[in-house]
Amino acid sequence: MHKRELLWENSLVQNVFIWLCLFFVFTLTIQSETPLLAGLIGVLLMAPPIYIENLLILPLASKGSGRFVMATLLNILFFTFLNSWFLATWVLEVAIESRLLYNFLGLQILAVLFGLALKIARDSVVRKSREREAELQLLKAQLNPHFLFNTLNNLYGLSVIKSDKLPELMLQLSQMLRYSLYETKEQFVNLDKEIAYLTNYVALEKIRLESSSEVTLELRGDYRQFKIAPMLLIVFVENAFKYLGETSENRSFVTIAMETTGNQLHFSCTNSYSPSAVAAQMSQNSGGIGLENAKKRLVLLYPDAHQLYLKEEAETYNVKLIINL
Repeated sequence: MHKRELLWENSLVQNVFIWLCLFFVFTLTIQSETPLLAGLIGVLLMAPPIYIENLLILPLASKGSGRFVMATLLNILFFTFLNSWFLATWVLEVAIESRLLYNFLGLQILAVLFGLALKIARDSVVRKSREREAELQLLKAQLNPHFLFNTLNNLYGLSVIKSDKLPELMLQLSQMLRYSLYETKEQFVNLDKEIAYLTNYVALEKIRLESSSEVTLELRGDYRQFKIAPMLLIVFVENAFKYLGETSENRSFVTIAMETTGNQLHFSCTNSYSPSAVAAQMSQNSGGIGLENAKKRLVLLYPDAHQLYLKEEAETYNVKLIINL
C-alpha cells in the first residue's frame, strides 16, 4: 500500500482535514471583522459536542435507543446554552436573546448529526475493510494447501515408480514453497517474483510429464515495475495441468502466455482435455475450489479493473485474464 493511502487512512489526519475544511467554511460564511478568529471560535465551539457524541454517546446505541436519544438531546441542549452564553458574554458582550438560542440550537443539531454521519460512515468503511482483509486471508489459506495437496500427489506418484526425476522435482517444490510461505504475506508482491514462481511450477510439471505432453510458456514485456496479488495466476495454470487430457487426435498440450502492455497484464492459458479425465477429477470432489477462490480474489482486489473470460470448447479449455496493474 502506498504511503499516501496509509496517510489518508490515519484517523488523526482525517479529523484534522475535516476540521480544516469546517474552519475555512466558517471563515468564509461568518460575517466578522476578524474572519480567521471567527472561524477558529466556530471550530472550538462545535468540536466538544461532536466528540462527546461520537466517543461517549454513540456506544450507548447498542444498549438501547432510549438512552442514546436522551443522551443526545442532553448533549445538544447543554452545549446550546453553554455556547450561547460564551458567545454572548465573552465574544459579542451582549445579553442572551432567544434568537441566539434558536440559532445555536439549530447549529448544534446540524453539527451533531454531521459528526454522527461521518463517524458511522468511517466505522462502516473500516469494518468492511477488515471483513475484506479477513476474507482475503481465508481465501489465501484455502488456496495454498489446495495447491500443496495436488503437488504432493505428484511427488507420491514419482516415488512409487522410483523415478530419478524426484530430487530435481523436490528442489523445484522447495523453491516454490519458500516463495509461498515467506514472500506472499503482503497483499501485493512483485510481478517478476510471481512469474518466477509460475515458471518453477511449469518446469516441475514438465519433469513430471516428461515428453508425454507439449508444454509452452511464453513471456513478453517488462514485469519488474508491476505488482500483483500473490498466488493468483497459478490457479489457472494448476487447473490446466489437473484436467489435462488427450484430444481425439491423441494430442496433449498446455499453452501459457503472458504479456504486459502499458499498465495491463494479458494472461492466457489453454489446455487440452478429455471428458473422461474431467469426470474422474470431479468425482473426487476436488475440482473448482482454487478457481472459485481466484474469482473471488479478483473481485475483491481488482474491482472494475479486470476481465476474466473462461471458455470451454469440445476438447480445449481457454482462460483469458486482463488485469489493470
